[in-house]
Formats: sequence, C-alpha cells, structure tokens
Amino acid sequence: MKLVCAQNHLNAHLSLVGRAVASRPTHPVLANVLLSADAETQQIKLSAFDLSLGIQTSFPAQVEEGGALTLPAKLLSDIVSRLPEGDITLDSGSDNHYLTHLTCASGQYQVRGMGAEEFPELPTIEDGERTQLSAEALIDGLRGSLFAASADETKQVLTGVHVSVQADGLEFAATDGHRLAVVQTVDQDDAPGAKTQSSFDVTVPAKALQELMKMLDRQGSNSVDVQFDQGQVVFEWTDQRITSRLLEGQYPNYRQLVPRQFAHQVSLDRRLLLSSLERISVLADQKNNIVKMTLDQTSQQVTLAVDAQDVGSGRESMPAQITGDSIDIAFNVRYLMDGLKAINTTEVQIQLNTPTSPAVLSPIGSLKMTYLVMPVQVRS
Repeated sequence: MKLVCAQNHLNAHLSLVGRAVASRPTHPVLANVLLSADAETQQIKLSAFDLSLGIQTSFPAQVEEGGALTLPAKLLSDIVSRLPEGDITLDSGSDNHYLTHLTCASGQYQVRGMGAEEFPELPTIEDGERTQLSAEALIDGLRGSLFAASADETKQVLTGVHVSVQADGLEFAATDGHRLAVVQTVDQDDAPGAKTQSSFDVTVPAKALQELMKMLDRQGSNSVDVQFDQGQVVFEWTDQRITSRLLEGQYPNYRQLVPRQFAHQVSLDRRLLLSSLERISVLADQKNNIVKMTLDQTSQQVTLAVDAQDVGSGRESMPAQITGDSIDIAFNVRYLMDGLKAINTTEVQIQLNTPTSPAVLSPIGSLKMTYLVMPVQVRS
C-alpha cells in the first residue's frame, strides 16, 4: 500500500475514529485503526471499533497502490498530529511485516501494524428497518436530552437516550431517575431531505450519540440514513458511518411522570437565572449542592438562597412573572444549571405544584422541550 495525503486531513479523521478505539482492548488489534486505501476511487477509509461503538470515515488521497492494514491508533495519531502541515506519504511496502513508513517534509517515521484480516468487521444490517432523518432534528434532539442520561452502569437502559420516530416527528428522552429531558423536534415533512418510512423506538447508548452529534455538527449534512434491527443501529451520511449496539430492556414510561396541570408558574430571563445560579453554586458546592428557590407572587421576584453552614451563605433576587401563591422549593443546583444550558431561548418557564412534586422547565417560543426536575426536601 502506498498513498499521499494531507497531514491536516489524516489528523482530523484519525481524531474522529479515535473515539471508537477500545481503551482496554480484549484483543491487541482493537487498539488499532483499520486503514484501507482504494486506488480506483482514490479514497482512504479509516475504521475503529471497540465491539460496541464503531466509527468509519473516508477522505480523498493520491493512492498509488491500494491495500489495507491496521496501525496502533494512539501512536499513529500522536505522530501525525505533530507532523508539519503538507503532504504525508504512507508506504507499507510488500514484505508482509506491516511496517509502515510515514514520510513528511521534516523526516521519516516507521510504525509497525497488524494485518487487516484480524480486524473485526463493523456490523451491517441486512433485514432491519430503514429510515432517513433530518440531521438538524437529530442535533436539536440530542443537544436537549443527552445531558440527562444516567452515568450509572448498573442501570444500563438509563445510560442511553430513548429515540422514538413517528410519521410526524422525532422524540428524544433521557433520565437518570432524578431528572428527565424530553425533546420533540420539527415534523419530518418540514425537514429538507428527510423522510420517515416507518415508526420505531430504540434506546441508543449516550456515548454513541455524543459522537454522532459531534460529527454531524462538524459535517453539516442535511439528512442521515438510519438502519436498525433488534441489536444494532447504523447512522450513515456522506462519507461517515457510526454503528452502535442498542441497549436492552424496557425504557421507563416517562410520559406519565410529567404533570398535566400546575398550581404555580413563573417566566423569567434564562441567562439571568443561569448566571445567578452559577454564582451561587460556588457556595452550594461547598455543602450539598442544594439551592432554595422562593417564588414571591407579591413582589413578582424569584429569590435564590444558599446556606452552607460553617462556610457562608448567598442570596440573589431577580424579576419574574409569577402566577399562583408564593412558594419555597429546593433543588440540586447542578440539575437546574444543566437544563438551562440546554435551553437556547431568551426566556424560560418553570411550572410546579408543591415543594415535594416535580418541577418542569421549558423554553418559551422555541423547540418543544420538557425538562422535569425532582426537588430536594430540606428541613426548615
């Protein structure tokens, strides 16, 4: 195999696939990246697969001799990222020892790899369902839900995002048992290049969806081809492909958790609330992350207060539009901040019933997002 490619192209694509390289490989080849060069199409294809998440990407190059081999992912990426800009020549020769020469303007490096035949094939789906989704809708839905997925591996199904596709749109849901984020995106008919041929719902690991969101953000594609069966899902667009196993188990019936009516409602400036929470969280972090929120109907003000015993206390107030009687309620300050960062509107609405029942945050005048947060019970 012999090829010439741009240093910045190879570096960028190695960074992309590097996220699917196994951190603790069960087989040495899983620490490698599969590099395939096609002389006919003049393309290089890079693949990485940790047996759960697979990423494949391709880009143009001058391929003199086609071929395939695997090279140590971290070592190759570390070398290429430090090489000067310009052309790099990769030459693996024909001695079958998989010793690859990297030549650039400043010098030459040698990296020993392994045979391509040892690298596991990325999963393909033959008889599963297939649909096309809007890339914009996918990004919006993931940005508004991913942060609420659980990090607790003992509750596997909660470490993913539940994605439901219907003829009229997409719904994303994530929960860790303390908070719930649900996003409903634009109708598929309104999304250019997207068409839904079937209805389905799957739970995809958060790690795979984080990589999907990053790659779509960077690529700017219009639509994504999605294939899935009972165990796997494949997202494919332009020259990129992500495969992931699906999470097994029944996802909670989250829709029944959201109250239908509320006794208290407040509308206020999102940035004002977020910046106040960020300041007061400095004290909340010292103790138990709890912030007390007071809705004062008479003065039409929201007051945030933290009392970190033996450390100090803080208090901030801001104007708001409040309906319903005055009420005190306490939250984990981090949960409130996470939700406000995921909302991108100027104003946010908070609805609640009692100090011990869930509160719901939602953007005013934008994406249909519901962020439910369980309050914290504190002694008076």
